[in-house]
Amino acid sequence: MAEPRLRAPPLFNYRCVVGGCDTNIQKAIEVKNLTKRFGEVVANNKVCLDVRRGEILALLGENGSGKTTLMNMLSGIYFPDEGEILVGGRPVVIRSPRDAFSLGIGMIHQHFKLVDVFTAAENIALGLEGGAVIDRRALARSITEISSRYGFEIDPERKVYDMSVSEKQTVEIIKVLYRGADILILDEPTAVLTPQEADKLFAILRSMRDDGKAVVIITHKLNEVMALSDRVAVLRKGSYIGTVNTKETSPQALTEMMVGRAVALDIDRPETPRGEERLKVVDLTCISDEGVTLLDKVSFSAYGGEVLGIAGVAGSGQKELCEAIAGLCPVQGGAILYAGKVGGVEVHENLVGKSPMDIIKKGVALAFVPEDRLGMGLVAGMDVVDNMLLKSYRGGRGPFVDRAPARALAQQVVEKLEVVTPGLTAPVRRMSGGNVQKVLVGREIASSPSVLITAYPVRGLDINSSYTIYHLLNEQKRRGAAVLYVGEDLDVLLELCDRILVLCGGRVSGIVDARWATKEQIGLLMTQSGKGAEAQ
Repeated sequence: MAEPRLRAPPLFNYRCVVGGCDTNIQKAIEVKNLTKRFGEVVANNKVCLDVRRGEILALLGENGSGKTTLMNMLSGIYFPDEGEILVGGRPVVIRSPRDAFSLGIGMIHQHFKLVDVFTAAENIALGLEGGAVIDRRALARSITEISSRYGFEIDPERKVYDMSVSEKQTVEIIKVLYRGADILILDEPTAVLTPQEADKLFAILRSMRDDGKAVVIITHKLNEVMALSDRVAVLRKGSYIGTVNTKETSPQALTEMMVGRAVALDIDRPETPRGEERLKVVDLTCISDEGVTLLDKVSFSAYGGEVLGIAGVAGSGQKELCEAIAGLCPVQGGAILYAGKVGGVEVHENLVGKSPMDIIKKGVALAFVPEDRLGMGLVAGMDVVDNMLLKSYRGGRGPFVDRAPARALAQQVVEKLEVVTPGLTAPVRRMSGGNVQKVLVGREIASSPSVLITAYPVRGLDINSSYTIYHLLNEQKRRGAAVLYVGEDLDVLLELCDRILVLCGGRVSGIVDARWATKEQIGLLMTQSGKGAEAQ
C-alpha cells in the first residue's frame, strides 16, 4: 500500500499589485476558455478562472449555470470540448478521476461514494494499487496522521452503515487526502449537516487552507459563503461573470451577479392569526419491513394560517412522516386526524389506512410536494399538461379525458411562476430542477388545499427559484392553509416558519417558536443533546 502524498505539486507563481502592495500569488489550478456542450446545450462557455493555493473559493450560480459541470471537468468525470486546464502552471489533460488524483485534485460529491458494509479504512483504500492486500497498520497510521493534522475524528474500523452523515463526509474527505489531493472540491458540503457539524467542517476547511491547500466549495447558502470563503467566483447561464474578494462584497451584490438583476433577500413571514386545527397527529408509529422503527409515537398539531417547519438530520423520519400523512407509508399505530372545509362542507377524517386515492375521494383537501420531484411527484417523460392531469383524470366522465382544464391550469402555472420551458408539450425532463419544482408546487397549490405538505421544496434550487417557492408557501399561509415545510437550511426555517418541530431518531425532541429559537438550540435538539421544548 503506497503512502499518501501529502506534499503539494509545484505551483505557478506570478506577481500582482493589490492596493498598491506587491504580492506573490500561487495558482493551484487555472482554466482558460473551458467549454462543455451536451448536444445543443452549452453547459460551460469559455470559462476562465483560477483557484489559488491557501484559499477557499466559493463557486456560486443559479441552477443550470454550469457549476457542477465545470468541477466535473476538473475532477475527470467530464472531458472538455474546448479550452485548457493548467495545474501548477502546466497544461494538463484530465480524462478520468484517476488522472485528477494524480494531479492532486479530489472531489467530494454531495451524494457520497462509499460502500456501506466496508469500514472507514477499507473505503479509504478502495481502488488503490495493491489489490486485495491492505497493510492495515500503515493505513491506520496514515489516517491518524491526516486526522491529527486537520482535526478529524474518525474510527478507521467502524462500518459506514453505523456512521452519521458527518462521519461519512469525513471518510470522503480523508479518502481524497489519502490519495494526495492538494486541491479539494466540495459539492454542497453542508446540505445535511447540523449547525454544530457545519461549524466543525468549516474549522477543518480553514485548517486545510492554512496548510496551503486550495479548497473549492459549491453552495447556495450565501451566509456560508460570507463566513467561510476568501473569494467568490460567479457563473451565470454557463458563462463566467467574475470573481470578487469576499470581504469586499455582500449577499445582495452576489445575488445580483448570479441573477443579473436585483433580488430581495428578505424572507417574508406574514403575521396571520392562528386558525383552526387542520391536522392532528397522535402517537404516529411507522415500522419498516425489516423491523426498524421509522417513527416512534410522533404527536403534534398543525393549524391554519401557519407554517410549521420540520427539522432533523438526514434519516430522522422527515420523509416517512410526510409520506404517512399523504397515505404513501404504512402506519402501524396512532392516528392522523384531518379537519377542513371543502366547498363549505366540513370534512373530518382519520387518514390512517387510506391510500392517496381514498384521501381524494373522501374530500380531504390535502396536497403533497414530495422530496423526489421526478420520481414521485411528476412523470419525467410526460409534458406539463399531462402532469397536471395526474391528480384529476380519474374524475372525468366516460372513456375520454377533457384536457382543456389541464391545459389552462398548465398555462396559468407557467405564466404565474415564470416557468422556463420549451413549451407545454415538452417533456418535463428537459426542464431545469427549479422549473420542475415550480410546476410541481403550482399543481399542488392549484387545488386550494387546507393542508400543504412540502418536503425539501428548495433542495438544490438557486436563490431566485427558492424565493419564488417561499412566496408561494406564504400565499397559502395567508389563505388559511396549514403548511408543513421540511427543510435542511436552519436559517430559512427560522425566517420562514412560525413553529419548528424537531425530529431525532424518529421521535419528536422538541417544538419551538421560530421567532425566538436559535440555530444552536435546534442543532442540539436535532442530536437529542438538548432538552425538549414545546411552543404553545
